[in-house]
Amino acid sequence: MNTAIKNILEGAKKKKRNFLETVELQVGLKNYDLRVDKRFAGSYKLPYVCRPNMKFCIIGDAKHIDEAKAAGVDCVSADDLKKFNKNKKLIKKWAKQYDGLLSSEPLLRQIPRLVGPQLNKMGMFPTPLAHGDNIKEKIVELQSTVKFQLKKALCLGVAAGNVSLTHEQLRTNIVLTINFLVSLLKKGWQNIRTLHIKSTMGEPQRIY
Repeated sequence: MNTAIKNILEGAKKKKRNFLETVELQVGLKNYDLRVDKRFAGSYKLPYVCRPNMKFCIIGDAKHIDEAKAAGVDCVSADDLKKFNKNKKLIKKWAKQYDGLLSSEPLLRQIPRLVGPQLNKMGMFPTPLAHGDNIKEKIVELQSTVKFQLKKALCLGVAAGNVSLTHEQLRTNIVLTINFLVSLLKKGWQNIRTLHIKSTMGEPQRIY
């Protein structure tokens, strides 16, 4: 793994991009029957931010809208959502600008009534935001969280870090991501066929 991480970080330094490259863990599974075995899902917060460039929007009540504006985070109110008039194209166009949505807890139940099922279908249903939460801290938490969800194929990819992290920080994130995935699998390591890590523009590096 150390050699693979070294290659990725050195490659990113040699060819600097005008954006921050994400480092993805790519997983190939085996001994898993999608027709019979349960499809797993789970999320885990890593110690170091994976995707600091993730963009969020707050669906907020008055308090959260004031806090979002002060923090420089995009925000909309329930009244703004009503203006979409449940138009699927408009909702999709708006939501696609963001990597994730957060919503004041009191508004969460209203969202399906305001916009219909579109956000759910896009996998963009908002994360709850309590009044005691610090918006910036909550966003950093989401930027540091890996989510695994097995769907229709025996291969998975999740962002486990980025090329601005140190070798040790990236290694810590990758090891914790792998360990979390293994904990979700029915047969643990016996379900892992291959593991690769890859930066956005770099070559895949096999680590298992």
